[in-house]
Amino acid sequence: MSEPDFFPEPERLPLDEIIALTGAKAPVADLTGRFVGGIAPIDNAGPDDLTFLENPAYLDQAGKTRAAACFVAPRFAGKLPEGTVALVSPQPYKAFAQVAGRLYPTALRPGGIFGHSGIAPGAQVHPEARLERGVTVDPGAVIGPGAEVGQGSVIAAGAVIGPQVRIGRQVSVGANATILHALVGDRVILHPGVHVGQDGFGFAMGPGGHLKVPQIGRVIIQDDVEIGAGSCIDRGANRDTVIGEGTKIDNLVQIAHNVVIGRHCVIVSQVGISGSATLEDFVVLGGQVGVVGHLTIGMGAQIAGSSNVNSDVPRGARWGGTPAKPVRDWFREMLWLKKMAARGSAGHGAETKDGE
Repeated sequence: MSEPDFFPEPERLPLDEIIALTGAKAPVADLTGRFVGGIAPIDNAGPDDLTFLENPAYLDQAGKTRAAACFVAPRFAGKLPEGTVALVSPQPYKAFAQVAGRLYPTALRPGGIFGHSGIAPGAQVHPEARLERGVTVDPGAVIGPGAEVGQGSVIAAGAVIGPQVRIGRQVSVGANATILHALVGDRVILHPGVHVGQDGFGFAMGPGGHLKVPQIGRVIIQDDVEIGAGSCIDRGANRDTVIGEGTKIDNLVQIAHNVVIGRHCVIVSQVGISGSATLEDFVVLGGQVGVVGHLTIGMGAQIAGSSNVNSDVPRGARWGGTPAKPVRDWFREMLWLKKMAARGSAGHGAETKDGE
C-alpha cells in the first residue's frame, strides 16, 4: 500500500525570491539557479530543502546538514557547511514560516474534509440561512435559520452553525464543531471539536439545590483568531464573552462565561479561565495555567505553565507558581525549599548515625 501525500508538491522557489520575500541576507553574491522545493528539519534536510536554525541546541546538527539553504541568526551564520546557503535573519523561524506558507499554502487553513466546493449532498442548510459565494458545506453539516456565512468559508462535516449565528469570510469551521449564539469575524480558524456559545456554568447555589441562571450573552470572536481542537468557549451570562483579534488558543482550553481576552494573546493547551476574568492585549498563558474569575491580567504579562493565578497581574509582569507570583519571588521560594529539604535530609541522616 502506498503512503498518501496529504499536501501537494510545492512549486520550487528561487533563493533570490525567498530573500526578497523575507528580507534575509545571503553571503553568496550570485544565487542564480539556486532553488528550494520543500522544507525539513535541520537533521533530515536534503539538497532541495529549506530549514532553519534558531536554538543553539541544534548547532551540532547544523554543521552536518545537507539543506540547500538555512535561515540563521547572524551569530550562527558561520556554523553551516559549505554546501548550505546561510540566509541571515534576525528572526529565522519567522522567516522560515513565511516561506513555508508560500510553499504549502493549503496547510495554512483547514479545508473541507471531502475536498469539494459548494453545498454537498447530505448537508442541511436552512432556507432562511444566507451563504455568500464560494462557501463550502460538507456532508452532515447543519446551518440553522437566519445564520449567515461569508464568502470563501468552509463548514466541515458534522459541524453545527446555530440560528442567527454570523460567520465571517474565509473562516474554517472544523468537523463536529458547534457554533451557537456567536459572532465570528474574518479569517478565523476553529479546529475540529471546538464548541462555542454553549451555556456558561452559572447556578445560584443554596442548601435547597442549585438554581440554573439563564445565560443570555453571546460570544464575539474577532478577526484572525485560531482556536485549537476540543476547546470550549462559553457564551456570556449577562454580557458577551470576547476573544480579541489575532489571539491564538491551543487545544483543550476552557474559557468560561463573560471572559474578555484581548488582542494577540497566546493561550497554550489545557488552560482554564474562570468566569469574568480579563486578559489584556498580548498576554501569554503557558500550558495548564488556571485563572481564577473576576481578575485582570495586564497587557503583555506572561504566566509560566502549570501556575494558578488568583490575583490581578500587573502589565508586563512575568509570574509563575501556585499561587502565582513574580518569577523572581517564585524562584527564591523554590531555592529556599530545596535548601531546607536538603538540610532536613542531612540532619535526619546524622541522627540515624548517632543513634546506631
